[in-house]
Amino acid sequence: MRTNILLLLVLAALWGPSFLFIKISVEEISPMLLAGLRIGLAAIVLNLFLYLKSQRLTWNIKFWKQVTISGLFAQAIPFTLINWGEQYVDSGLASILNGLTPLSTVIMAHYFISTEQLTTKKIIGVILGFFGLAVLCLPQLIDGANFGLLGIAAVALGAISYGVGMIFSRIYFKDTPPMHAPAGQLLVTSMYMLPISIYFDTSTKLLSLSTNVVLSVLVLGIFGTAVAFVVYFKLLKRAGPSFLSLVTYIMPVFSVVLGIIFLNETLSITVLWGMGLILLGIFIVNIKTERLFKSIPKRIIYSPAECAE
Repeated sequence: MRTNILLLLVLAALWGPSFLFIKISVEEISPMLLAGLRIGLAAIVLNLFLYLKSQRLTWNIKFWKQVTISGLFAQAIPFTLINWGEQYVDSGLASILNGLTPLSTVIMAHYFISTEQLTTKKIIGVILGFFGLAVLCLPQLIDGANFGLLGIAAVALGAISYGVGMIFSRIYFKDTPPMHAPAGQLLVTSMYMLPISIYFDTSTKLLSLSTNVVLSVLVLGIFGTAVAFVVYFKLLKRAGPSFLSLVTYIMPVFSVVLGIIFLNETLSITVLWGMGLILLGIFIVNIKTERLFKSIPKRIIYSPAECAE
């Protein structure tokens, strides 16, 4: 158990600061190019890791079609959207918004995975989480439409895109060796993200990047992506998905604290309320006991297949 807790803290320490390094990097690198560089670095490291472990990716064309689709939603789209959004929102807030990933996954899983049906507690958790999103958006709405609101929307959509990628992976990669799917995703995604981002990028001056930005990109690609995947799948194998989901509660702590220390970000009452509602929603979705909901019908929404019956 101690090892599992240690691995959980390590994973949070790898993922949580990523939002700080994104915030630093987008000062000098365009969002799409940053995504391409991060994915490319991670692809090199992760595939080298598999090579040293004497593991080879399959040549099966079906596998490569699947990793191309899943990589689009699991890396290309969310990395780009979150990078863009962090130009206008604090790194701590971006990390909090990332908590929408497990909540949106719950909704999508109901329709695409027969064993993951919506229950009353899941619905309550999802409602609380998205109400937390509304609270976070409230100050921006009061001020009128602005880039802060668009930044929140971009990060939120990126988190939802992560959820799409997770659902796709759970459906199509359940019999695939653990590290092969992300290694394939990163490899394929880097092959189109890098050339596309370089072609369309008109602002980044790669030869004049500051040391802080270069180091931030290296940390994002190597530790925040490649090494994090290794720890993620090791912990998934040891402790299972329920325990692994606890990382969602710890990540914002790293992000918020680092943002306050290094970027002089502030933590307003509104952000605290929004974060509390999102984390409470995640907790309710993942809680195992049904004792809190004894008086409420266990199932109130059924899948389309069940309705047809």
